[in-house]
Amino acid sequence: MWLILLPLAALTALTVHTAINAALLRRLGPGEPAEVTERVAVLLPLRNEADRVTPCLEALLAQRKVRHLTIHVLDDGSTDGTAELVRSLAGDKVELIAGAPLPEGWLGKPHACHQLAEAAAEADILSFVDADVILGPHALARAATMLRETGTTLLSPYPKITGTGRLLQPMLQWSWLTFLPLRLMERSARPSLAAAGGQWLVADRAGYARSGGHAAVRTEILEDIALARQIKRTGGRIALADASRHATCHMYSSWRGLTAGYTKSLWASFGSGPAAALVVVLLLFLYVLPAAAAPILAVTGFSRASLVALCAYVLAVTGRAITAYATGGRAWPDALAHPVSVILFGWLTARSFALRRRGALTWRGRSL
Repeated sequence: MWLILLPLAALTALTVHTAINAALLRRLGPGEPAEVTERVAVLLPLRNEADRVTPCLEALLAQRKVRHLTIHVLDDGSTDGTAELVRSLAGDKVELIAGAPLPEGWLGKPHACHQLAEAAAEADILSFVDADVILGPHALARAATMLRETGTTLLSPYPKITGTGRLLQPMLQWSWLTFLPLRLMERSARPSLAAAGGQWLVADRAGYARSGGHAAVRTEILEDIALARQIKRTGGRIALADASRHATCHMYSSWRGLTAGYTKSLWASFGSGPAAALVVVLLLFLYVLPAAAAPILAVTGFSRASLVALCAYVLAVTGRAITAYATGGRAWPDALAHPVSVILFGWLTARSFALRRRGALTWRGRSL
């Protein structure tokens, strides 16, 4: 019986924590913002993005309420005509930079972001945006305003995620709201208590420079989280915000692309293989065991234990649904399949470690 009571007690606490975080989560609000008078630079790194950069770039060109806005685009050795497409779409409205060859000891995205930040030396605020992100017309002004109002060095406004992966994609927001005390994270100086989503980051230029910027995280697969931790180490503050009303991100269009994207980086989310195994086992114990046990206990005559297991499953589903409502996601019927999401996450984590051990991890044509 204790094997079922323990998940019930833990899930009660975690679901309450999720609800509190959802209520306290910062959000880019609706309506028209006040004009931003500081110099804002949008930094867009591209590598073979011809198939999806058009809506991103058009949205950037349509930004409003930012008086001094510059857009800097870096083509990182694309072979699919990305640079030519950018020129045809934007002409002289953006600065198009030819990326330098990747130096030894650097990963591709940190190097691209580093070059972009150097190109925007006069900006007061830096906004790093991925090619799969589409910003609403007031998104940038809202985010820049929140950055200043909260006094943070790095703001991570997380967009609404679309595309393939309804079972897996919401797991990141769910993990933040379930396990991370968001407001404590903002106040705490501990680098280990940090989170960020690299799809869209907004940074105070001075604090970014003080931290060493992307040069300080040049070897990191998860450069977004590494940058957030580095900013904390150098006296800065970070914050997360829901931006689902103002931004969307179409991360993956196929299951193959999704598995490749998760596999390349999941190993870096944990300190070690044993730590990853412990986390996966704990998630399976809390979120899969009750769902599997409830029908088995019911048909074998353990009705009270079955009811306890069912309650634990309902709590797990409730936590996932709260996350969806808080971040612009789809609650039903996706939340009902949360145990399946956890199983898939565990499988991808194991796959990520296995491929890393074999030296077989690659991304966008580059070995990791």
